[in-house]
Amino acid sequence: MNLKNNFSKIKGYVLLKNGEVYEPYLQFNQVVDVLIKDNLIIQIKKNIPAKSNYHTIDCKGCLITNGFVDLHAHFREPGFEFKETILSGSMSAFVGGYTRVCTMPNTNPVIDTPELIDHVIRASIETPVYIHPIGAITKSQKGMELAEIGKMVSSGAIAISDDGLPVENSQIMRYALEYSKKFNIPVINHAEDLCLANNGLMHEGDNSLKLGLPGNPSIAESSMIFRDVSIAEYVGGKLHVPHISSKESVAIIKKYKSMGVNVTSEITPHHLSLTDDFLLDYDTNAKVAPPIRSEEDQKALIEAIEDGTIDCIATDHAPHAIEDKERDFDSACCGMIGLESAFGLVNKTLNKSKMSFKSIVDLFTIKPSKIFNIAQNNIKEGNQAELNILNPNVTWTFKRNNIYSKSYNSPIVGQRLKGKVVGVINKGYFFNSPL
Repeated sequence: MNLKNNFSKIKGYVLLKNGEVYEPYLQFNQVVDVLIKDNLIIQIKKNIPAKSNYHTIDCKGCLITNGFVDLHAHFREPGFEFKETILSGSMSAFVGGYTRVCTMPNTNPVIDTPELIDHVIRASIETPVYIHPIGAITKSQKGMELAEIGKMVSSGAIAISDDGLPVENSQIMRYALEYSKKFNIPVINHAEDLCLANNGLMHEGDNSLKLGLPGNPSIAESSMIFRDVSIAEYVGGKLHVPHISSKESVAIIKKYKSMGVNVTSEITPHHLSLTDDFLLDYDTNAKVAPPIRSEEDQKALIEAIEDGTIDCIATDHAPHAIEDKERDFDSACCGMIGLESAFGLVNKTLNKSKMSFKSIVDLFTIKPSKIFNIAQNNIKEGNQAELNILNPNVTWTFKRNNIYSKSYNSPIVGQRLKGKVVGVINKGYFFNSPL
């Protein structure tokens, strides 16, 4: 397997010295050393003496914590390997601190059978991250007939979604929510009423008027969320709402959560941190679905993360080739990459809020893993090493050479970020990032 620079296989001993170990799953938080041999944690205690045959890393001022979990990413394989592959996507995730990634099924062919679920899992065996594939809700994502949900779950599917395409037929959505209850998996519906979206290219508001671009109103998202949570309430299903973008959507989710409906939600780093001002120079890298919305929406989203209405961060990493993005705004594809920059961008945004650093880390670790019932290797003696080393205070510039994805479609290249993943260990692989 061809890995880039800064990747290596752990051989022998690695000693993490002077770091603060934060393990929310085990409610452990102490300044201790961690000794790893090959891929196994063999000792966690204070003042482990360094030896000449140890690769010793000084983690003073850093947090040693669990690997990040991404509930929403596109690795494009099979069918669109020129944009991303399972290997390149895994490398991109790994340098961003992710050790587990849930991949969406809108590939070619669509991941809608147990055989294709198995293909994704087998293709990820030697990658530095664990892949948890998401199967399609409907066959070929056509919205007409449920896919082989039970068989896909038996093969390893973690959830179901027709991501990129909303399930428009309400009865099909009801069937999906009812049937998925048997397997205790969530249904993830791309929340967009296509008729209300009306081919809008960006958020409908002052900036869309300034730019002369057709707008996509926030009600296109919130009305679909209202339908979905209403069905979930009626049938008792488990609903997960992806990439929340508007204040109206927040209000609906907050209301139904208070009623006891089994609904969770995620937000992307770009919806949390950016506003539609980023599109004022017609940067197609900032063209995403749902669109980045107004400053008023952004404030509501930050508040919703702070009070727990929105449960976690998910990247919606969506790589596209140059020819897909360097077009006029109308014909450019939607989506941006986000795995390498997610932590620094979110930490920069929320660092100004009332959230503690460890609460921010929870949004990447324990909170997403609980939503999809993903078990991690805890930071515990005898377990395999699956962990991150985070520097919470360093500021750095996100540059193109920080990108390990096959695609470079990010509007935040050149932006200053705060907080960095400086080391990742998982599946016997080690990545270190110099400050």
